[in-house]
Amino acid sequence: MLILRGGRVVDPRSGTEQVADVAVDGGKVVALGPVLPPSVLADDATVVDVAGLVVGPGFVDLHSHVHSIAGQRLQALDGVTATLDLEAGLMPIEKAYARAAADGRLLHYGFSASWGDARAAVHLGTPPAADLHASLVMLGDPAWQRSSSPSERVAWLQLLESELEAGALGIGVLMGYAPRTDPDEFLDVARLAARTGTATFTHVREIVEADPTTPIDGSLEITRAAAETGASMHHCHVNSTSRRHVDRVLDLLGTARTNGSRVTVEAYPYGAGSTAIGAYFLAPERLAAWGLRPSSLTIVATGERIASVGRLAHLRATDPGAVCVVSFLDEENPEDAALLQRALAFPDSIVASDAMHVEWPDGSTDSREWPLPEGGQTHPRTAGTFARSLRRMVVETGAWSWAEAFRRCSYLPAQVVAGFAPAARTKGWLAAGADADLVVIDPATISDSATYVDPTRPSVGVRHLLVDGTFVVRDGTLDVDAFPGRPIRATLG
Repeated sequence: MLILRGGRVVDPRSGTEQVADVAVDGGKVVALGPVLPPSVLADDATVVDVAGLVVGPGFVDLHSHVHSIAGQRLQALDGVTATLDLEAGLMPIEKAYARAAADGRLLHYGFSASWGDARAAVHLGTPPAADLHASLVMLGDPAWQRSSSPSERVAWLQLLESELEAGALGIGVLMGYAPRTDPDEFLDVARLAARTGTATFTHVREIVEADPTTPIDGSLEITRAAAETGASMHHCHVNSTSRRHVDRVLDLLGTARTNGSRVTVEAYPYGAGSTAIGAYFLAPERLAAWGLRPSSLTIVATGERIASVGRLAHLRATDPGAVCVVSFLDEENPEDAALLQRALAFPDSIVASDAMHVEWPDGSTDSREWPLPEGGQTHPRTAGTFARSLRRMVVETGAWSWAEAFRRCSYLPAQVVAGFAPAARTKGWLAAGADADLVVIDPATISDSATYVDPTRPSVGVRHLLVDGTFVVRDGTLDVDAFPGRPIRATLG
């Protein structure tokens, strides 16, 4: 038995905050209140004083490409207890889940069925390897980006359905990487999600402001598909796909939600994204549509800021899977910073990191050493998304109460998958019967530390983190021997 004593306990499901004790046993919260019942006050209970600290359900990250111990350790110190790769997904998911279980994970984990890998398997004959790097390389191949023939469409839809039957958490759709495809294909994906009771998680295609010739505005497409099919559809990182047009897109999404469409949305608090250098929208001729230049792109592994169109073309041809950071808003500009704030403040907007793995100069992407070895590079959102959101939205501006912060970081993301993933139903809230996935935060010090120059500096202010009732972080220190993470999978029917 573990008792967290005297903290400011927040339950985002009920919207309540109270000074209370929390009793944990067997991976579950067994009691909560100002006075615990005698039945849980065992003589040998471990009591941890958390007076003055905020206790809430651990953060559920719907959009994390971190498939590594190193990356999960950074996310743990950012308050995350579950990392789900739902925008891209992996295929085959049986291999993805088996690999994670064999390596060990300190946080819970899950994957969607990969639309991109399914199309590549059919268009290119490429056997999916459940490997993020291989998928990143594939993204730059024009052969998978074209519209499918009727028989090809049937084939990759069948692949996706078999992945859903195997427990994939919905369908990850990288439409922004194949933005000239026939919109009817996306409607078929939405119909599959509706029929199976799952969801789609979409990096939308170009919006009209970026490409007036787009087959359909990307954000309009997701709202139209949700309305026509009744599917649950999630709009990934609205800040990075909408950029300076985010107000127009948020109005569109708000109207769709008011009209009953099952559309959810996420954002992260950074003015730069990260992707493979071979991505469609990073072609030299596409940069001007977003007001970008080659120098807006920095290669993660080397720190190289791309100096010219020629250098960009060379990198795209020779190393299309190389991960880069793409600066699309100036975080120091008050107008741009306000756009990021409005994306986070949008009603029911979910915080999600789009975290990427750490890369070292020797090409490795994982390490069991802690602190992490010198020289690792990634996007700072891997280490700092949630602490940065709390610092800005709760501590500095008061835009969110603590209950609202946990609703957006824990409860709402868990609810996105809870309808088809039973393990998610007891996550994201804090009362008797909830999973003991808990974060304890020092409100006086919570902050991100990672920067674009030093992106692997862990956040500060997460005093304790429990995953399945096991301390992963205690007194601000990571337990390098703790690997309590468990798979989160879908169950159809």
